[in-house]
Amino acid sequence: MADDRMSQTREVPHVVVVGGGVAGLAAAFFLRNEPVRVTVLEGSSRIGGQLAVSELAGTVIDEGAESTYARRPKTARLLKEAGLDDRVVSAGTKAMGIRTGDEIRPLPDRQFMGVPCDMDELAKSGILSDAAVGRAREDAVLPMSELNGDVSVAEFVGGRLGREVVDRLVDPFLADAYFGRADELSLAATLSPLVAASRRHASLAQAAGALIPPLPATGERPPTGISTLVGGLGRMPQVLADALLAESPGSVVRTEATVRELARGERGWRLTVGSTAGTEYVDADAVVVAVPAGAAGRLLAGAPGTAGAVAALAEIPHAGSVIITLAYPRDALAAIRALGHSGYRVPAVDGRPVKVVTFSTVKWPHMAGEAEIVRCQAGGSGDGDVLGRDDADLVALAAAEVAEAAGVAGNPMAARVRRWADAVPQYTVGHLDRVARIRASVAGQPSLAVCGAVYDGVGIGQCVVSALKAVDQVLGSLREAGPATSRAQG
Repeated sequence: MADDRMSQTREVPHVVVVGGGVAGLAAAFFLRNEPVRVTVLEGSSRIGGQLAVSELAGTVIDEGAESTYARRPKTARLLKEAGLDDRVVSAGTKAMGIRTGDEIRPLPDRQFMGVPCDMDELAKSGILSDAAVGRAREDAVLPMSELNGDVSVAEFVGGRLGREVVDRLVDPFLADAYFGRADELSLAATLSPLVAASRRHASLAQAAGALIPPLPATGERPPTGISTLVGGLGRMPQVLADALLAESPGSVVRTEATVRELARGERGWRLTVGSTAGTEYVDADAVVVAVPAGAAGRLLAGAPGTAGAVAALAEIPHAGSVIITLAYPRDALAAIRALGHSGYRVPAVDGRPVKVVTFSTVKWPHMAGEAEIVRCQAGGSGDGDVLGRDDADLVALAAAEVAEAAGVAGNPMAARVRRWADAVPQYTVGHLDRVARIRASVAGQPSLAVCGAVYDGVGIGQCVVSALKAVDQVLGSLREAGPATSRAQG
């Protein structure tokens, strides 16, 4: 029986996915019902990348990414095919605040990615000074700026609405979503819908307003669209891996399998796996590289014709962050519940290490139980030193932040610290051009594809989009190659 199975697996092309994060696992998952066998090689001791789940004070918590837009078509497809659609729950509220001085003020409802579109509402929020609101109103009469090439978010938005809008609204959003800063991040890569809308409207505020769906006639706000999974998003990677193993004969998922080198083999690709003390070789008909920019560049250096991709990948920095999760006794967030805040952001110009605070058991009502969970994010671009602080210091730092800003009294009864070093690629000015260069270079080797947060967006949904592109590319190359691809053995 074993010989028969081995013979069966050698009759189909072999696809190796390098990287067991959400993009790599999504690619492997979408290959599970294709006439291929798949090997996932993950260098660390666990799969999942920036998704991880654990328990704190009897409550399941996500230590990495905690939300996604489950209604986006490709994300919805993944969740449905993985049998996870019945676990999807929407946020109870997305009403984020901004910490201004010693007060948490509600973020204006009518804003897009921090860019306000109702100046009267902005004035009432109290987040900006009167002078800054006056400057923002000038957007209505300024001629719309011509975009000749990519610029930073700060340059474009600041030129239209003033620096204080950047510092107190847009920059905190980017720190939350990208671990980055408005002065460094690319307008085209991070706020692309706004760029497109700005070409059709006379002011930036009008462009932002056009991207906000109108309230229904009932006046009730539609569901937020922001979702998570009961049991945590961090459970998704194992579900995807289990589905691959169950539905794709001969496929495997390996951890602690670092790929050191990628090179052309006699019939496809040869991957060098492991350390110099214990090297092995894995042959493949097609390879999907789903690792961060630095690791991807080192691997592609061994592939012919990919010098352009290697050079572009070397230009992409990454930023790290630390998530400090605190558990408080039940009802410790009573005052927060009354305000309806799901959390708040802290402008970097105020110099505080904690950049985002999420009241998890308020945002996600299904988590409510005997403990109240508060999640704090610190670090990000330019503030990576915070990752070097010890756990006790970070817990004290986070607890002091929520006590001072949100009035959460008493010490947490439990805490968890999770560091994510170099976790998120920074979409600095010129990023879309770099991605185009990478893909054009890799396209010369059609049985080779790349995917992950480097290319199409840093969120889970964008990683799924990236994975599907990679799957389409390698399947297309295998179909063109025909029966010859079945000769490679792994």
